[in-house]
Amino acid sequence: SRNHTARNMRIEKCYFCSSSVYPGHGIQFVRNDSKIFKFCRSKCHKNFKKKRNPRRARWTKAFRKSAGKELTVDAALEFEKKRNIPVQYDRDLWKNTVDAMKRVEEIKLKRQGQFIKDRFKPSKKLRVLQSLKDVRENYHIL
Repeated sequence: SRNHTARNMRIEKCYFCSSSVYPGHGIQFVRNDSKIFKFCRSKCHKNFKKKRNPRRARWTKAFRKSAGKELTVDAALEFEKKRNIPVQYDRDLWKNTVDAMKRVEEIKLKRQGQFIKDRFKPSKKLRVLQSLKDVRENYHIL
């Protein structure tokens, strides 16, 4: 029987589009100054090599945040930050952490939904006003 050492599997974030890069997937680029860039797919890697700005590519998370289409400042988003501090295994701590992660995800989804609803409120008012204006102008057709 072989001794298998436990390895930490970490889901990284793509440098370009901020999507998840699972272990064994994507491309890793190491610059001369030892900075590591991880990419989820060749599309992100090619755009990085072409020196494109992720905030100007409409399909990236950076664009959505900079354009105000996605929630940017929220306490629930702080939990996703990368931590490099090793913690000794404790079953209760692990269970509490997993439960907390589920709760944080629920809160985050709820807040994102509310943010989207708030984003669409002005356009809904404009649509109603436009339809009232159309009815007034084209009343003779009705």
